[in-house]
Amino acid sequence: MANLSPLLQQATGVTAVRGEGCYLIDDAGRRFLDFTSGIGVTSTGHCHPKVVEAVREQAGTLIHGQYTTVLHPGLVALSERLTASTPDPIDSFFFASTGTEVVEAAVRLARHATGRTNIVAFQGGFHGRTAGSLSMTTSKVAYRAGLQPLMGGVFVAPFPYAYRYGWDEDETVAFCLRELDYLFATQTAASETAAMVIEPVLGEGGYVPVPDAFLQGLRERANAWDVLLVVDEVQTGFGRTGRFWAHEYAEIDADVLIMAKGIASGFPLSALGAPREVMAQAWPGSQGGTYGGNAVACAAALATLDVIEQDGLVANAQVRGKELLAALQALKERYPDVIGDVRGLGLMAATELTADAARVKAIVAAAEAEGLLLLVCGPHGNVVRWIPPLVVTSAQIDDAVTRFDRALSAVAR
Repeated sequence: MANLSPLLQQATGVTAVRGEGCYLIDDAGRRFLDFTSGIGVTSTGHCHPKVVEAVREQAGTLIHGQYTTVLHPGLVALSERLTASTPDPIDSFFFASTGTEVVEAAVRLARHATGRTNIVAFQGGFHGRTAGSLSMTTSKVAYRAGLQPLMGGVFVAPFPYAYRYGWDEDETVAFCLRELDYLFATQTAASETAAMVIEPVLGEGGYVPVPDAFLQGLRERANAWDVLLVVDEVQTGFGRTGRFWAHEYAEIDADVLIMAKGIASGFPLSALGAPREVMAQAWPGSQGGTYGGNAVACAAALATLDVIEQDGLVANAQVRGKELLAALQALKERYPDVIGDVRGLGLMAATELTADAARVKAIVAAAEAEGLLLLVCGPHGNVVRWIPPLVVTSAQIDDAVTRFDRALSAVAR
């Protein structure tokens, strides 16, 4: 650690030397049940044999074909596979390496395509750490501290976080839609607004699913105001929530779709999808990058899509997710003074604790001592998030919840 930046904050004390499915093995040979998945990245588990073989084969033929210089077969094949995997009208893709890059690309695309400047984001969203995406990120003040002023033209509307407000879902949705209408009446006119950008489940902001009615309300307003609806599925996409795309639960269309994380089982790859007629309205040369669409990463993505389809991982995420939420709800009943809320979609679940950040950190450390790796999120550092690989089994979920139970018993009481 001595030669790494001291600004890096390690969530665990594990030095991983090997990964197998839902497990990480450290340098002392200890096995950890990994319910972090590299923050939702290793969707097919660690070192899935089909992904490993695809990567080995590709690395032996072409490692990097810079995609604004030459095309390579994997890039073409992946764009075709994504067209088949994304809802209409998405049929055109730009590739990059990280989520924040494609968020930035979405802002550029929206501004160019509409000729408007302003962006509406939602409270608690996390969209990245680069200047433009950070301007839309409000999940935690630490990300923005010391960096103001950020990009102008960003307006933040309330997010329907019912547990935080202390209301039921219907009341929360109605309030947030009214406040959105008020924002458009008082801060940014529709005629100068390019897009609304939202995560269908808050990630860093606390793992809070967006109610279907709220997404439907956004779609209605986007249609009425001729504003693009940008759905940031960086963390929710590729089956994580029990649907291939989380916004499918609300039965709405996205005008622009952002994806990364689970796309390539751990290789750096991200993509921006939009209808070709929207993409074509951006200025030539406004998209590009050195490493986007890397040949090895594309091979990993194609193999990942094969595994997701052939092994039924979207359905597995839905079934295992219900089991996970039921088990966590049972824990809530056992620890009513410690667990305030249980929520989630598929294998993107959260337990919001009533303890302060220090106590929650101690609980997660106790879980690590039990051989279970978990991560914390939320503005107050009190939300434990559950992100197992999509290949997780019922037995592994039971095992993880049992280990967490022991950690709660050791620290929380």
